[in-house]
This record gives sequence, C-alpha cells and structure tokens, in this order.
Amino acid sequence: MKTFKNILVVVLITLTTIACKDNTQPEVKTIETEASTAKTLDPNAKYAKAEFGIDGMTCAMGCAKTIEKKIAKMDGVKSATVDFDKRIAMVEYDEAKVTPNSLEEAVTKAGDVYKVKDMKTVDAFSSEKSCKADCKKDCCTDKTNAKKKACADNCKKDCCAKKDKA
Repeated sequence: MKTFKNILVVVLITLTTIACKDNTQPEVKTIETEASTAKTLDPNAKYAKAEFGIDGMTCAMGCAKTIEKKIAKMDGVKSATVDFDKRIAMVEYDEAKVTPNSLEEAVTKAGDVYKVKDMKTVDAFSSEKSCKADCKKDCCTDKTNAKKKACADNCKKDCCAKKDKA
C-alpha cells in the first residue's frame, strides 16, 4: 500500500509539472485603424453661438462630458462646452450645417433623460461676459476712478484685451 501511495504521488507530481509547462507565448495582433482626421472648418462659414440649458444631468464626468463630446463630433460644430455646475451648454456652429433643432436632437440622443431648455442664439457666451467684469475687478481693485480707467486700459489679462469699446 505504501508503494502504491508513493507511485501515485510521483504520478501526480509529474502530471502537475507537465500540465503547468504551458510556455506558449500570447499571440499579438495588430489592428489597423483609420487615422483620426481633425475636423476642417470652413473659413468662409457663418458661425453662430447658441446657449441653452440642459436638464437631467447628474454628474460632470459622465453626463456633461458625454453630451459635450456628442455635440463636438457633429459636422459643422466649431466648439462645444457643457458646464455641469451652471447646467448650460455653449456651442459655436456653422449655420449652414447645424440648426438649433439638430443640437437638441444630439442632446436627447446622448441620453433619454436629457432635455434642452431655453435655447437662444447669443453674440457672446455668458462666461465671456462675466470674464470682462471679473478681469476689470481683478486689475483695478483699490484704485481711484481715474486710475481704474487707466488700469483697465493697460490690463494685460486676456479677457481685458478682448474688451468692447461700445
């Protein structure tokens, strides 16, 4: 009986050793994909800016970024930004290729829970307007009126450089 156990142990060790010697190398496959081509924008196109609210978003990374990517991939969209905190989207698009209705469709296709509200065409996005006010405040705090005007004229911040002379 002892000899039988010894033979059985030797057979099991041999089988385990042989079975575990699977030295096959993993097969490496190369998949050819098309190179992503950057969107070419028509320099003669007339671009419009739309700003609209989006209901139904629950997170910045999942919801807002998904909607932003869907809109940005549309043919004729120059830029798209979705601000989760303010629950708004800001889109610059070619009027010949994109309509407000197609923007709304893109949002609803991103997810059934997303709803567009208060769509309007604007000259400047609301974030651009607040930048100018913040910039002048940052550049010109604690100064007299004459110095504030000179400060605003000489401000080196990007948002002051774009100021309107209306």
